[in-house]
Amino acid sequence: MAKNTGAVARSARHWPLVVVVVGVAVGLALALVGTDGWRLGCVVVGSSLGIGAVERLALPGNEAGLLAVRSKPFDVAVLALAGAAIIALAILVPPGGR
Repeated sequence: MAKNTGAVARSARHWPLVVVVVGVAVGLALALVGTDGWRLGCVVVGSSLGIGAVERLALPGNEAGLLAVRSKPFDVAVLALAGAAIIALAILVPPGGR
């Protein structure tokens, strides 16, 4: 029974990454639907990366699962900057109408 408990503990550590991956997948799906959904999809992707940065900041290293790649400051900075850049580009790109 102790072996099963270890497997449950290991799988429970993957939820922070699952939250980010599901958010990115939803954002990509929104971006692919129609010609007007890309902006909302990019905002969802950027927000998911921002949530990942908050998760990495709040969780201890042993509970962050696969979000813990390098040091905590590096991981948080990369996730936050990537999320902010994607959101900023989605907002700043002018509409391409004629």
